[in-house]
Amino acid sequence: MSKILRRYYQSLRIFIFKRLSTATKINGIVTQNQPLIMNGAGEIYFGNNVIIGYNPSPKFYDTIAYIEVRNADARINIGDNVIINNAASIICDRTEINIGRNVLIGIGVSIIDSDFHEIHPDSRQGGNHACAPVNIDDNVFIGNNVTILKGVHIGKNSVVASASVVTKSFPENVIIAGNPAKIIKTIAYE
Repeated sequence: MSKILRRYYQSLRIFIFKRLSTATKINGIVTQNQPLIMNGAGEIYFGNNVIIGYNPSPKFYDTIAYIEVRNADARINIGDNVIINNAASIICDRTEINIGRNVLIGIGVSIIDSDFHEIHPDSRQGGNHACAPVNIDDNVFIGNNVTILKGVHIGKNSVVASASVVTKSFPENVIIAGNPAKIIKTIAYE
């Protein structure tokens, strides 16, 4: 496929998915290199120089990014100079998801503030599930295919290794990995 055809194809996909989005409370401007659906009744805030989608990188032409602020009191804040790679999903059900400045987010990352369903079979569809804010501080690097769950706080400068499942909070300047994620190393400054 020629470079011009690829650019046209991606521009068309971005146009179509913008029209499919339902979110109306969007503040700031995001550079969309990949199709992005933004849905929900809550508020989305983009700082300066936020980029969604990255080429050359896998899943650029065959996936979309998804941001949802499900309820009116949900809020997603994305700080300055954040790069979110392809196929990311950020869903805020009822609280806040805060992503600091200069954060790098890998391919296929999922960040959620909610369980979305209760565990007990009789109440799974009851709507009384747990939610808790997610906070990712400045300069965090999140690898590919990471899942960050409700109530997590990741301290500044930390690294989350690919395929990690982050179920609890971690301090600044650490490398975390695994399922569930744990500290594997402290980042030393010389």
